Amino acid sequence: MSKPANTPEEYIASLPEERQAPVSKLHKIILKNLPEGFETGMTYGMIGYFVPHSIYPQGYHVDAKQPLPFINLASQKNFIALYHMGIYANPKLLEWFQEEYPKYSSTKLDMGKSCIRFKNIKKIPFELIAQLVTKMTVQEWITTYEEVVKK
Repeated sequence: MSKPANTPEEYIASLPEERQAPVSKLHKIILKNLPEGFETGMTYGMIGYFVPHSIYPQGYHVDAKQPLPFINLASQKNFIALYHMGIYANPKLLEWFQEEYPKYSSTKLDMGKSCIRFKNIKKIPFELIAQLVTKMTVQEWITTYEEVVKK
């Protein structure tokens, strides 16, 4: 990208053609299933889904000017990445996701602490991602964040 995108739509339009459809589909699925109170925009050069300052004025402990991040979606060099802070902070949610993943995808789960990597864009488990997005409300995320992440 030659200049940073200001909106999720600009971000998606700036991607290589083969990445636009899967990133757009993930974005739409996240928006459709995201619990009430979360907002979306561009954060850290990615599409971000976050708790706005109007709900959580303290913001992100790393940079209080930033809203509290929850999910980010990005097209990286070799994969599409979904960063889900709830998976990072909640072992039960992580366990659920790891158990469900093989039911929805024939590819091996490739993930880091909060990053789910989709290297094969034709095998993204969209239905599972839709379910994952619904698993934590704004208040549950704030509570988990304050108890586990913020320390």
